[in-house]
Amino acid sequence: MLFIITVGMNAQDTITKKIPFDGMDLTWINGQNRQKNFPLTLKDKDGETILTGVTYLDTYYNYNFANPIDNTQTISATMGRHNEFTVNLASIGFETSYKNIIGRVWLQYGQMASVVNDVDGSVNRGRNTSINNLKYIREAAAGYHFDVWHGINVEMGIFMSYIGLESYVTQENWNYQRSMLCDFTPFYFTGARVQMFPAKNLKTEVWLLNGWQSYNSFSKGPGLGSSTYYRPTENLQLVANFYLGKDTQNPDVMGNQSKRQRFHHDNSVVARYYKNSESKGISQMAFSLNSHYGFQSNNQAGDIVKAKDNFMLGSSLANRIWFNKNKLALTLRADYMTNQSVVNGVNTSPYLAFTPAATGDVPNNYDEAIVNGDKLKIFQFTSTFDVMPSDYVTFRLEYGYRSSNIPYFTGHGGTTSASGWTNGPVSDSPWAAVLKKNENRITLAVNFRL
Repeated sequence: MLFIITVGMNAQDTITKKIPFDGMDLTWINGQNRQKNFPLTLKDKDGETILTGVTYLDTYYNYNFANPIDNTQTISATMGRHNEFTVNLASIGFETSYKNIIGRVWLQYGQMASVVNDVDGSVNRGRNTSINNLKYIREAAAGYHFDVWHGINVEMGIFMSYIGLESYVTQENWNYQRSMLCDFTPFYFTGARVQMFPAKNLKTEVWLLNGWQSYNSFSKGPGLGSSTYYRPTENLQLVANFYLGKDTQNPDVMGNQSKRQRFHHDNSVVARYYKNSESKGISQMAFSLNSHYGFQSNNQAGDIVKAKDNFMLGSSLANRIWFNKNKLALTLRADYMTNQSVVNGVNTSPYLAFTPAATGDVPNNYDEAIVNGDKLKIFQFTSTFDVMPSDYVTFRLEYGYRSSNIPYFTGHGGTTSASGWTNGPVSDSPWAAVLKKNENRITLAVNFRL
């Protein structure tokens, strides 16, 4: 949150700082915090905000109707367990813009951090890059705010990703399980950024960063990104994001870490088409449309990768209706994604969140589909009902259905071993997961945020 105030010694010297998006209520937007007030705020004797505290807890119970024996939920960066009560994310921190100084430190702990961070292979390049260096830091940045236009912020550190409409923090999203598009895109970047507000209703950012969801880097140089938000009115948000970098590891071609080019683009339209905030019936209605396209390419001998064969594409459409003075809400969402990242029968995708590994020489049915040259296509439907007695707490009940053209989701046998344990008996081998083409889940989640 950016706090801008009016300063000056007297009436003649008073300077009114321009505040971007001033007067706009943006709490209804998919991917935005709905808090209007921040009770954990420390102010100086003149009433200027020094620090704003952040506390957040997200818990859930998820039931997958496949009832996997290892209780592992797959193909989700939001949830990792089945039939268990789980602390998904616990976070505390503070942020400040006191006297134009920008500072932000948010710490995190919980299952979601492990699901997202433990698969970051970039920490294996070189030394001093352990995943534990930053695993428990959700966001940390330092910078300065310049009073130019409606503001220019220059920052360096680790940030939540600008790619994708939906947030890493589930409280900010209209659904608990993110769209497959947002689930397969980065959740954080380490680097530097410049945020520019040339007009009241426009924000554009330029990023230099270590790579695609990486603490360290696979490449010899930084990636380049940009993000632009245009809000012509309080009821409409238009977003365009881009990423370009050479940061994909290919362990079969030594020294090729920085040769493969990656491009990603997503754009969003979020619109509120009805508002009557005091109504005990329907109080708001809005929709969001988020679309993605990304690819990898390389023409180097030994690693020929064509963009036409190695891309992902998809869209997510959600509609949300609020009731009873915005205390209740129902969101219906459908999303579709295709991942064409199969080259010579080998999966080379950066977008797959989970690839089941076979034991010994026994292939699983996913592997067979890949060898046959099948390209992954996923459809997801999500229905979410929220109870929000205040801006600080959410009770959420969600039904999710997903289907794919190839076996991709966990079956009853799980994805760990024949016994369901990572250190199962020798009799478990050889073994391979038997996957399904569809999935049905029910999730109950509770979170609070101050």
